[in-house]
Amino acid sequence: MSLDTVAIAQSTPDNKQPFAELGLKPDEYARIKEILGRRPTSSELAMYSVMWSEHCSYKSSKVHLKQFGDKAPKSDALLVGIGENAGVVDVGQGYAVTFKIESHNHPSFVEPYQGAATGVGGIVRDILTMGARPIAVMDPLRFGPADAPDTRRVLPGIVAGIGGYGNCLGLPNIGGEVVFDETYAGNPLVNALCVGVMKHSDIKLAKAAGAGNLVVLFGAKTGGDGIGGVSVLASETFGTGGSTKRPSVQVGDPFVEKILIECSLEIFAEELVVGIQDLGGAGLSCATSELASGGSGGMKVALDKVPLRDPSLSPEEILMSESQERMCAIVEPHKLARFLEICKKWDVTVTAIGEVTDGDRLEITWNGEIIVDVPPRTVAHEGPVYNRPMEQPAYINEVNSQKVSVPIPHTATEIKAAVLKLAAAPNLADKSWVTSQYDKYVQGNTIQSQPDDSGMVRIDEKTHLGVAISTDANANWSYLNPYQGAKLALAEAARNIATAGARPLAVTNCLNFGSPEDPGVMWQFAETVRGLADGCLEMGLPVTGGNVSFYNQTGAIAILPTPVIGVLGVIQDVRTRTPMSFNSAGLDLYLLGQTHEDLAGSEWAFLHGERVGQSPTADLSAEMRLIELLLAGHGMQLFSAAHDLSQGGLSAGLTEMVLRHSIGARIVLKSAGIELLSESPGRVIVAIETGRAQSLVDLASEHQIMLTKIGSTGGDSLTINESVISLNELRTAHTSTFPKLFG
Repeated sequence: MSLDTVAIAQSTPDNKQPFAELGLKPDEYARIKEILGRRPTSSELAMYSVMWSEHCSYKSSKVHLKQFGDKAPKSDALLVGIGENAGVVDVGQGYAVTFKIESHNHPSFVEPYQGAATGVGGIVRDILTMGARPIAVMDPLRFGPADAPDTRRVLPGIVAGIGGYGNCLGLPNIGGEVVFDETYAGNPLVNALCVGVMKHSDIKLAKAAGAGNLVVLFGAKTGGDGIGGVSVLASETFGTGGSTKRPSVQVGDPFVEKILIECSLEIFAEELVVGIQDLGGAGLSCATSELASGGSGGMKVALDKVPLRDPSLSPEEILMSESQERMCAIVEPHKLARFLEICKKWDVTVTAIGEVTDGDRLEITWNGEIIVDVPPRTVAHEGPVYNRPMEQPAYINEVNSQKVSVPIPHTATEIKAAVLKLAAAPNLADKSWVTSQYDKYVQGNTIQSQPDDSGMVRIDEKTHLGVAISTDANANWSYLNPYQGAKLALAEAARNIATAGARPLAVTNCLNFGSPEDPGVMWQFAETVRGLADGCLEMGLPVTGGNVSFYNQTGAIAILPTPVIGVLGVIQDVRTRTPMSFNSAGLDLYLLGQTHEDLAGSEWAFLHGERVGQSPTADLSAEMRLIELLLAGHGMQLFSAAHDLSQGGLSAGLTEMVLRHSIGARIVLKSAGIELLSESPGRVIVAIETGRAQSLVDLASEHQIMLTKIGSTGGDSLTINESVISLNELRTAHTSTFPKLFG
């Protein structure tokens, strides 16, 4: 694009501009002209196009997401809510914890390794910009069929990218998911979560306050990688032949990011910044406009001062580049010398590129000429808002009216075959092939990680205060009933925190859907948000922030509605956590919660090619009573083990428990087939010492939770009624799936 100054733009109103190629609709382009009172310069057009993209502006989701504020429960723990780079909660002892989940779906399909790696890098910088030290990451993943050629292309690269970047940063990966379904073929979901810790006084915000303060860019130099990147790529459906807009995916360097983290934390410790923003999606366009609009005035930036890796980049490309490992800070002039000194110590490139003004415009110059002159809020916060058409998809009534017709095992032989089939199913099989590529224990504060119900890290080495995090989504339930699916995912994530003895505190979410221009997809999204907002209000858990990922669709085939819900909880002493599995024989096993014939949306139904029926209905009142029971039992040190039942039901839960420490169990069930396969929510297996049964009975009675004794621990087999499955056979089934699939 040729260089247009503001003056030229004013004098040539009829010059044609490539707004459509940049993803802008004709009415959006008209609105930009109305805001500016003229046509935009090419640099202004570049900024508006990336900032008004679906990925950056939330233009199709804003009208629904406001429910998280409108229905927000009162929370004494919430310190920073929706609207900043990440939410922050008070976890006691003067500590604040920040956590958030983001998507990097489309880039990871185009370039699996770098797409996933830079997804980790981006979410880590979001946490860093809050003033926190990042302490752990998680990675909920979704792929097409496990045996599909494209899954074999993308999964190893994505896993290697997550591991490569996170391991080099020295951040433990404490949990996540790997789920397969044909709707994710061509649209893998790569969601990345990061958690960080700081003292209350350390919290930083994205604002450019104080006229005369300097705009300082530090970190990596700006290159041509990721021009338009995720902001454009994630705002368009893939055609059947792939994306028509494939800007280069960002390229990450974790060693540069590690140095940037340490440099930033030293700068924060000396209180050298007024405001801070990382450069992620939309790069400098985002950082400058968001800092200016979050502050008290305007901003003036000299774009030619930006350090470049590629000197041939045009101003538009510099503004749109999503090169990684960059930060933008607002610094008082008298503190600049010390800021530069710290950057020099860490060998971090740093340049003052502008200053905060007392006006109300964002002005950007190139070699002295004004190329951008805009009201910053119109770029960052006042983009288009769409209330898109919604309509319940025709499939809903059709699938809800059908009954699940899968075979139910009855004989000892059938029961054994069903347990082994589930143990080996790709969605339930041992994920060590994936998690062995991640460092789970770096920093020495990981208490538990995948395959536990939740990840847990210690945040104070003297008091042993810790936090637990779980991410969950059952897209089958969300497909059958998006409203209930969101509530059920929330309840499961909270339950997974409580089984370990942590109290749920706050929620983040990554809402992954097909095209918002499809009324059926928009209905799924709206129902999901309504369900999550209602569920959070009922459970008293504030939503602290999150991400919406639309256009996860190939042609007319949208992914299953996949709201990934992350819940964070606090545990006062990680040394007291309840483990997921028993490590001794002679313990009694009890089931907390009721089992119904809930096969709709179950893994057993999925394995038989069925996705029909009515999803379970979330009973959040019962879920909250169950959580209180688990926390009370943890306080009494009643449980030798506690394990949530979810995907794969009792069969999967027992498989995971007996294999963990190679201690078998003898189980007696009345209706073994249904009890093993049902995925009724709100259930937990607990192991207790034989002499403590009355304490458990009393707790269950007090909290009105059904309690059923199902067996005891010991032996070298999982025995269910007359069906005997040796632990060796069970382990072979459970652990051989991923090595067979991926080598």
